[in-house]
Amino acid sequence: MIFYRSGSETSVITREEMSDAISGSLRQIGIRKKVLVIPPDFTRFHSRAGELTAMICSYYKERISDILPALGTHSPMSPEQLSEMFRGVKPGLFRIHNWRKDVVTAGVVPGEIISELSEGKLSYSWPAQLNKLVLEGGHDLIISVGQVVPHEVAGMANYNKNLFIGTGGAESINKSHFLGAVYGMERMMGKSDTPVRRLLNYASASFIPGLYVLYIHTVIGNDERGNQVMRGLFIGDDEMVFTEAAELSARVNFTVLEKPLEKVVVMLDPSEYKSTWLGNKSIYRTRMAMAYGGELVVIAPGLKEFGEDQEIDRLIRKYGYRGTGNTLEMIGHDQELADNLSAAAHLIHGSTEGRFSVIYCPGKLTREEIESVNFRYAGLKEILIKYDPARLKEGTNLLPGGEEIFFISNPALGLWASKERLT
Repeated sequence: MIFYRSGSETSVITREEMSDAISGSLRQIGIRKKVLVIPPDFTRFHSRAGELTAMICSYYKERISDILPALGTHSPMSPEQLSEMFRGVKPGLFRIHNWRKDVVTAGVVPGEIISELSEGKLSYSWPAQLNKLVLEGGHDLIISVGQVVPHEVAGMANYNKNLFIGTGGAESINKSHFLGAVYGMERMMGKSDTPVRRLLNYASASFIPGLYVLYIHTVIGNDERGNQVMRGLFIGDDEMVFTEAAELSARVNFTVLEKPLEKVVVMLDPSEYKSTWLGNKSIYRTRMAMAYGGELVVIAPGLKEFGEDQEIDRLIRKYGYRGTGNTLEMIGHDQELADNLSAAAHLIHGSTEGRFSVIYCPGKLTREEIESVNFRYAGLKEILIKYDPARLKEGTNLLPGGEEIFFISNPALGLWASKERLT
């Protein structure tokens, strides 16, 4: 059932409308005594989920027992990040999800289904894992909050991905990511019906029908001045709330270009993007727009590491972004990569397969480190002089001297493709 729906490509939903939508929807579901909220982490700061979580806490007050940011494999949020994103929310309510230790298995999807979803490429079973607080916390209401936007693993982010991936375990995250990589990210991005989504929907229907989950989905876009605004807000407890939000996101966040782009410059906010694990969204979201032989310049002043934890960082440094064929070959004879399939999927996603080059301009990683994983390097200072983000507008820019570039200030907000890649 959908309790609230509002949005269009031109809508601007105000804070007052957000507050009214939250209180109105929560009144409809009746009295609840113990509530768990699952918002995204700081890497989705612009989702407006922090404000919505604060509104939920204001409504339920002491009945909010736990807030579990959906970290997935990301690093825990710092006290400063929690304070900035969730203003006014009591710090003592936050719990940290440990994807390697804090999970239980709700059920197992058999290998025959994985084989069907992967078109015969994979045959392993898949455990539907969740943080034990989700399954065993005794809550009579779970509220999942977040942004629906094109995504490299599931096609569209959010809905039950927030549960099974955001609070999932090592095996469930590894295998679901690899399913998406093997099927092909460019076949999925911007679509709500994908093999990974079907897997998650199967798990929801089969293993957690007893959990009452309310989903709050936002759709965020840029206005004509480049400011981020909320274009859509959808609140409900079934798949339709995701489907409607995804349909709007496809219209708001998907930019189709007349021709491929020769040079793209992407800015990564240093407060959000500190690793290529996250920063490679610059590659994922632009790859279908890039011309063969084109250049993607990634301005990354906050970049200090490759992985979000030490083990994944080590694996990225060891294997690098060297293409699908090389990664699959390594999986075949290197057990540690075979045991970390989400890292393997990430290496595939971050590889250009030789179609275009990626030039990283990091704040803290060295030339040697960047080039060791098969990216090109450029100095941050010189690139900021040449391509000053403060002087660039979203989209096409003609620079002094005649160079034409396409500028993206935040790759997480969209998906870009040329018409020829969609035919």
